[in-house]
Amino acid sequence: MRVIAGSAKGIQLQPVPGSGTRPISDRVKESVFNILGAWIVDAHVLDLFAGTGSVGIEALSRGAAGVTFVERYARAASVIRDNLRRTRLEAGARIVQADVFSYLAGEPEPFDLVYIAPPQYQGLWRATLLALEANPGWLRPDGLAIVQIFPKELEPVPLTHLVLTDERKYGSTLLCFYEPSLPGRERD
Repeated sequence: MRVIAGSAKGIQLQPVPGSGTRPISDRVKESVFNILGAWIVDAHVLDLFAGTGSVGIEALSRGAAGVTFVERYARAASVIRDNLRRTRLEAGARIVQADVFSYLAGEPEPFDLVYIAPPQYQGLWRATLLALEANPGWLRPDGLAIVQIFPKELEPVPLTHLVLTDERKYGSTLLCFYEPSLPGRERD
């Protein structure tokens, strides 16, 4: 697991010990950021179920203005801190050690990108989308939420503020792209 491009290109990231996290593969991460392209520059990113911090660190390396990492587990939060130090990207980062749902129940702060990669087969991706739906202020009108799940987990979610606009499958990973169903959602 490494940083693919940008200011920290090539730096190896440390994994979270044990089997509690499911890091994104370099291939999938590269695909995500190829899709986002230059749009990520100056973006504000919310990395939920952050694990190793790989997605948020990639965003910072590629020019994101800031990333908030939300991770419940102390060991994973410590790995994110270490990976930020290794990449020298601490300045643009904020680590919140909290439960994702408690965090999302708080006062919303608008983000350009919300990345959701929870543990598999617990329905957490669906619950997270519903939490964003209940409090749409977390996502800017031209923002994007990306859900990373195992393809067999996909099921319809009753949403009115978010709309599924794209799906991309990479082996055993499915990325679902949701945008606000509001005017002005076009991205550059």
